[in-house]
Amino acid sequence: MLKRIFSLFICLTITSLSLINVCSVENSNENKPGISAESAVLYCVNDGNVYFSKNENKKMKNASTTKIMTALLAYEEAEKENKNIKFTKEMIAEGSSMYLEIGDVVSLNDLASGMMACSGNDAANAIALSLSDSFESFSNKMNLKAKQLGMKNTNFITPSGLDDENHYSTAYDLALLMAFALENKNFAESNAKKSVKVDFIEPEDKSVTYRNHNRLLSLYEYCIGGKTGYTMAAGRCLVSAAEQNGLRFVCVTLNDKNDWKDHQSLYEYGFSNYSLYSCDDTSYYLEVPVAGGDVETVTVGSDRKYGVVLTKDEVGKVERTVYMDNFFYAPVKDGDYVGKVIYTLENEKIAETPLVAMTYSNLK
Repeated sequence: MLKRIFSLFICLTITSLSLINVCSVENSNENKPGISAESAVLYCVNDGNVYFSKNENKKMKNASTTKIMTALLAYEEAEKENKNIKFTKEMIAEGSSMYLEIGDVVSLNDLASGMMACSGNDAANAIALSLSDSFESFSNKMNLKAKQLGMKNTNFITPSGLDDENHYSTAYDLALLMAFALENKNFAESNAKKSVKVDFIEPEDKSVTYRNHNRLLSLYEYCIGGKTGYTMAAGRCLVSAAEQNGLRFVCVTLNDKNDWKDHQSLYEYGFSNYSLYSCDDTSYYLEVPVAGGDVETVTVGSDRKYGVVLTKDEVGKVERTVYMDNFFYAPVKDGDYVGKVIYTLENEKIAETPLVAMTYSNLK
């Protein structure tokens, strides 16, 4: 790795130009879009903040968006053992379906992928009864996971999301769930596909391609996944995610007749008004003199790279300041904390990066 050697100052202040532009903005961020959803949230995965909300903590029926949790539990189990699931009569379900037949055998991963694409209630039942000995036991697993994720206003009863008076969630809780689920590689890769092909283990010659019900994957170029949901009682429900130049949002609307349009409007609002400011010091290194040791200098740098979400107006006001002694006394060991980089916005700290001593081998 090429090293850049800088003259060392005790305190160096730079107005940073290291901005990841999301897109141009003409409108003030006060011009929030009007939407028809009863409940909605635009949640930023990068910083965990909410940038648009409407009844985001209202407990509501959430239909098949429930399957995000069912799929997550299946993918996590498949990482331990991607076992084969045999479909039985106890797994038969009403409503949307993968059209599984008694005796069909599918791997757990494929079952989760097919379920998410076509919203198969039969697949949801199959996952539940393959991971637990009863639907009640599986709902306990779902609710335990929800609690671990900080979903404080959620209670799952069915693995598919079919209506139950005690089955509910909120827009905010579902945003937390989706943000976490996308960290699972298999979930994220499958959920981003417009169609999923499932090769059955039994019958061996059976192969089915399931079209993803999430039309936003075609309608909005930055969409990276999502899950639809509908029952007459719940109305149209949609959880989706979009990412542009590192800035990732999750959008949730519940009981929304114009969900495709509303999601696009909320994403445009988010990407038009906010940017991911890059705090990246990984390619800049300093050679600092060392007194009283076997070496004359030590290399100082950082292996941390992260972003801070800012408004467009705030970007040009960020200052980067390096705090460092102008020499060190030996011994200085690899990994020793020796300084820091502070990022400030109008004299308020927004980020801090530690600087450490590094050997040349760690720079490659």
